[in-house]
Formats: sequence, C-alpha cells, structure tokens
Amino acid sequence: MESSVSFGVILAVLASLIIAANALVAMAVLLLILKNDSVSLCFTLNLAVADALLGLAISGLVTDQLSSPARPTEKTLCSLRMAFVTSSAAASVLTVMLIAFDRYLAIKQPLRYFQIMNGFMVWACLAGLWLLSNLIGFLPLGIHGFQQTTYKGSCSFFAVFHPRFVLTLSCVGFFPALLLFVFFYCDILKIASTHSQQIRNTEHAGAIVRAHRPPRTPNDFKAVRTVAILIGSFTLSWSPFLITSIVQVACQECHLYLVLEQYLWLLGVGNSLLNPLIYAYWQKEVRQQFSQMALAMKKGLTTCLLRLSPRDGGPEGRRESVRYITTMSHSELEG
Repeated sequence: MESSVSFGVILAVLASLIIAANALVAMAVLLLILKNDSVSLCFTLNLAVADALLGLAISGLVTDQLSSPARPTEKTLCSLRMAFVTSSAAASVLTVMLIAFDRYLAIKQPLRYFQIMNGFMVWACLAGLWLLSNLIGFLPLGIHGFQQTTYKGSCSFFAVFHPRFVLTLSCVGFFPALLLFVFFYCDILKIASTHSQQIRNTEHAGAIVRAHRPPRTPNDFKAVRTVAILIGSFTLSWSPFLITSIVQVACQECHLYLVLEQYLWLLGVGNSLLNPLIYAYWQKEVRQQFSQMALAMKKGLTTCLLRLSPRDGGPEGRRESVRYITTMSHSELEG
C-alpha cells in the first residue's frame, strides 16, 4: 500500500510537470505560428499538445494509485484509460517522426519544400497521425490476444494489456522507425557536409552567386540538431521499457511486471517532459518567444503595480516610470 501511494505521488508530480511545461511550449509555438505563418511549426505545436494529453491521461491514474484497495477499478474503465495513455504516447512518438521527416524534406528538397509541405498537406499529415495514434491505442480493446485474461482490480498497463501487444508495437513500429531515423540523419549529415563544401568553394572563388545557391539556411541544420536530440531522448526513454517487455514475452517465469510498470514505464512517460525542455533550450526561436512572453508579463505586472501604488511624484512621475520600464524591457529583449 505504501509503495502504491509513493508511486501515485510520483505520478501526480510527473503529470503536473508534463502538462505545465507542454502548455507553455504550446503557447509560445502558437504565438510564433501566428507571427511567422510557419506551417512546419504546426508539427512542433502538435508534439506539445500530444505530450500535454499524455500528462492529462496519466493524471487519471493518480486516483487509482492513491485510493484504497477497497475500491478497485473496473476492467473496462482501466482498459479505456490505458488506451488513452497509449494513443497519446503514440501521437507523441509519431509527431517526432513527422518532425524528423519534415526537416529531412526541407534539406533534401529545398526548392520544392514549400510546394510539397503546404497547408493542406500539413493538416492531412496531422489528421492521419491522430487517426493512426488512436488506432494503435485502442487496438488491444478489439484484439483478444492483446488483453490479459485475468484482472485483479488494480489498474495498470500490464493488468489489462498483454506484453505481446508491446512486442508487436516494437517489431512493427519502434525498431523500423529507429532505422528510418538513422537513415534520415546520415543522409542529412551528408547533405550538410556537401553544402558546407560548396559554400567554402564559392567563397574561395570570391563570388557568391545567389541564383545558384540552394535556399537552405543555417536554421535548417540547427533544427536537425534539435530533432537528433529529440530522437535520442525518445530512444533512451522508451527502449528499456520495450526491450524488457520483449524479454517478459520470451520468459514467462521472469515476472518483470513490477520493474516495467513502476520504473521503466515512468521513464518512457518522462520523455513527454523532456520534449518541451529540449525545445525550450535548443530551439532559438522558441527561446526568444519565451523571453518576449516573460518580458511582456513583467511589463504588465510592473505597470499594474505602479497604478496601485501611492501617487508619489504625480502623473508625470508615473509616466516617467512606465517609460523607463518600457525602455528597459526593449533593451533586455534586444540583448
């Protein structure tokens, strides 16, 4: 009982952090989309939404962990909760794949990128992504072989879903996607190396001909670095859970469910907290948007406090204070 309460507390803290961090990133990216009209940022926004939904999904499990054993959860309700968790996690993983492919396409086909990845294509990709995610999440509810035959009332992932479901996802989705990531990244590194060599050759010749230079920007290659970190984080977070699940299928006498559910599953879910932190630290435009949001809040709060403060110095003094705050905010933003 004590371990269940401790696990529930950890789950509650993790869910709160995931929701808060991804809500902030979603707000910053949404403002960037409205400001720059960038369709590729819609994928980043979708990643934040998927991770926030995962945090919301696991927060529904907190009550089960903190409640007494006298109130067991019905199997149908537990299955629906775990399906929601799985579909949200699948949406997060698939969005990382989509972001990687988007950056690969921007560098591989720079002249045709905006023709291919237009608004219709972006929304079609996102609609297909959520359809596939829900299909993956709710798949065990329609296939009897992916369900556990016995249920003891304590709601957890492997209490309702059989490890062979994770085995199927690993063999059909995770490991092939990982190989595809490696191919994308190796090809991108090759393109980046060729691009840098062309720039050096052109600069050495003393004439940069813009008409023949592909419209790739340093931001494209910096975005690839962020995607590589996302993929590395995703791999390190979910690989232990998936590999141990495969071991559990192969070795029925091993009884690894406790390790899987209370340690490795939490490690995988923690990837949804790492994603917004990675974007907040590594993506320059998101970092700048956070700075602008913080300065706007600081300016608004200071102005509000000045209005509530005693009227020392008269209206002219208050106007000078507000003017000073505005000037300082702009200089901090430029710096």
